[in-house]
Amino acid sequence: MQLGMVGLGRMGANIVRRLMRDGHECVVFDVNPDAVATLTGEGATGAESLADFAAKLEAPRAVWLMIPAGLTGKVVDQIAEVLEPGDIIIDGGNSNYRDDVRRAAKLKDTGIHYVDVGTSGGVFGLDRGYCLMVGGPDEAFQRIEPVLKTIAPGRGDVERTPGREGDF
Repeated sequence: MQLGMVGLGRMGANIVRRLMRDGHECVVFDVNPDAVATLTGEGATGAESLADFAAKLEAPRAVWLMIPAGLTGKVVDQIAEVLEPGDIIIDGGNSNYRDDVRRAAKLKDTGIHYVDVGTSGGVFGLDRGYCLMVGGPDEAFQRIEPVLKTIAPGRGDVERTPGREGDF
């Protein structure tokens, strides 16, 4: 599956790396061109602007935002301007869920789906996987489920954390 990632800090960049390791195609954008260049060198498709980013994604697009909560509203508005009905915006950052509910309602009128994905796992997520808390329309969830399974594979093949025993 193809996914666009906006925000290439430690977690955003490592989510992209994890996705590419599992065969997903990633288009990346960040305000820091060095971060884009690094992931382009690792196999991602880089973009120089949000318009270029959207143009490099195949419709219907799925765009994951991994940015600070204080910037999310502004960036959602900016990315929505270059997307089309049927596309998906995924907020993977630490936004307040009330803000996500409001953004989802606003975007519904445009035909753009909004999915809130609380993401934890830090720098260990690259190898161990992330914990995801997903909320959004069923249609959007089903479309992005392949990337969610890569990002959060469940127990998978990674050895259990020392001292953690039992079914969970």
